[in-house]
Amino acid sequence: MNSHAHHTNSKPEKSNDHHDHHDHMIGDFRKRFWISLIITIPIIVLAPMIQSLLGYELGFKGDRYVQFVLSSIIFFYGGWPFLKGMADEIRERSPGMMTLIALAISVAYFYSSAVVFGLEGKIFFWELASLIVIMLLGHWIEMKSVMSASNSLQELAKMMPSEARKINENGEDQDVPISELKSDDIILVRPGEKIPADGLIINGESNVNESMLTGESMPVPKKEGDEVIGGSINDNGSLKIRVKHGSEDSYLSKVITMVREAQQSKSKTQNLADKAASWLFYLALGAGIITLIVWLLLGKDFEYSLERMVTVMIISCPHALGLAIPLVVAISTAVSAKNGLLVRNRTAFENSRKITTVIFDKTGTLTKGEFGVTRFKSTQDGMSDDELLQVAASIENNSEHPIAAGIVNKSKSGNLELDEAENFKNITGKGIQASVNGKEYKIVSPGMLSELGIDQPEDAFKSDDETVVFVVSEDKLLGYIALADEIREDSFEAIKTLKNRGIKVLMATGDNEKVARAVSETLGLDDYYAEVLPEDKQQIIKDLQEKGEFVAMTGDGVNDAPALAQANVGIAVGSGTDVAAETADILLVNSNPKDISNLILFGTATYKKMMQNLWWAAGYNIVAVPLAAGVLAGIGIILSPAIGAVLMSLSTVIVALNAQLLRRQMKH
Repeated sequence: MNSHAHHTNSKPEKSNDHHDHHDHMIGDFRKRFWISLIITIPIIVLAPMIQSLLGYELGFKGDRYVQFVLSSIIFFYGGWPFLKGMADEIRERSPGMMTLIALAISVAYFYSSAVVFGLEGKIFFWELASLIVIMLLGHWIEMKSVMSASNSLQELAKMMPSEARKINENGEDQDVPISELKSDDIILVRPGEKIPADGLIINGESNVNESMLTGESMPVPKKEGDEVIGGSINDNGSLKIRVKHGSEDSYLSKVITMVREAQQSKSKTQNLADKAASWLFYLALGAGIITLIVWLLLGKDFEYSLERMVTVMIISCPHALGLAIPLVVAISTAVSAKNGLLVRNRTAFENSRKITTVIFDKTGTLTKGEFGVTRFKSTQDGMSDDELLQVAASIENNSEHPIAAGIVNKSKSGNLELDEAENFKNITGKGIQASVNGKEYKIVSPGMLSELGIDQPEDAFKSDDETVVFVVSEDKLLGYIALADEIREDSFEAIKTLKNRGIKVLMATGDNEKVARAVSETLGLDDYYAEVLPEDKQQIIKDLQEKGEFVAMTGDGVNDAPALAQANVGIAVGSGTDVAAETADILLVNSNPKDISNLILFGTATYKKMMQNLWWAAGYNIVAVPLAAGVLAGIGIILSPAIGAVLMSLSTVIVALNAQLLRRQMKH
């Protein structure tokens, strides 16, 4: 794959910047965590509350100012990502985790600073420092465990070659960057090369492999007057092509645009932790204001009322919340990876429990994406079936065609000795010919067989999903070989499991109607779509989503990228293109469709564990916030910061232990 992506249009490079930015962010959180942790140690040692809890005394003149200076460094340096995140969330009018953390640390810092410089009250510097350190740790764990947002646009750009062989007015060819190609330029594409731009063939014939672009499993015969797509691979003949339009308007650029648009709309979905944090933010704000007003109305002085309010607002952002989700994410991501599932988008993984419809691509997903021999038969007296296969494989051994690979693989599995073929020649779009042991043979398509005036045997065609080739010598039919893109063994079990869960299973393929119907009937699918283009696949998903379906899409090619991005959960098959893998939310490393049922199982278990942890984290709030506000002050019960600290630590430990239980649940 050509990696000179800079010769295509510049847009996809943003994705690479994004990837570098993500790596930088992980490093940034790690650095802020360690520096903040080191500064936190003296703050905790000097905290009066910790001293009374652990029963020691340590103080000196001006120790409060030392705590203030150290806490200022932690607040502005360690707390910066949260303060910046709050500004972003408020700008988008969707307060979440960052806003909640920023509110708690800001209240703790500014109130405690005011106390240092003369206000009556307690200082909360150790709560501030420990909250920042735990939240930095949580974000670091989370970002490390889940891969970065998609690199798909950069991968799509790589599909295009960096240069084209342009023919000038004198008939000479010269290499130019594809970004310089214009409409009506003439380019030359040699056998085995990638076609650098969409265009029209003006000279030459060849087979063109478009499978990774359109999903059509067979290389497509192309001749003068036919259109070709940039990024597809020219198989066996030289082609002169008139460029249809510049790279900005190419088929691949349109795919890039579709992927970008779908990703942007999908990235707006909030994950579970943010939703919980959003509720806690409003709770903290509301509870804090009510606490202040009620104590003032009850006749308490401003300092006392303010201290209660601050306590409530700090307690409302539980330390446990910082680890509740990241620990579950880290464990579920690790266990999923061991089971062949790479989680790239956490929100989609959490949501996999909601899937109502799964759409499969066919080639390379439900099927192996490679041709296998299903039947072969000699029709010539004195020639066995194996001898027919041996002759065909000896000839096909020189060809790069997928059908050739299927025939050669079959001969190898039967331990047949292959002979040397001579005078090998392609009959473009119709077959091949060569000499074996001095005798000339042709392997031809049904169309070529008719041209030769030979009748097809009655039993040659048995199934719609088979491709049949015929072996001919001296204009006599020697036999035939039937091949099919084999259905994966695991596909049967995967579809059965999904249907048992009440999930609708559909297929959308670029392949023809006959093949699609045959595969659909064999696997017992609910429905299928044949001969679909990438935008059709994306539209099919949009239509289903409008009907209220929660759609998962499984695919492996460039043509699946817009659909993978559009789907609620995009699942890529690991054996497919980098583009599909980079666009998807989940990657099936083992290319096993059966793993989709594991995905739903793991996603459900992960979601339940997250909910439990959020309840533990928030449960601490349900008890601590009213007590801190002084609801039971009338009977002498008011939450002291020391008891609050013990409760806080306890909820954090419970959350951490509960996350570990997920390992057991997710083991088969």
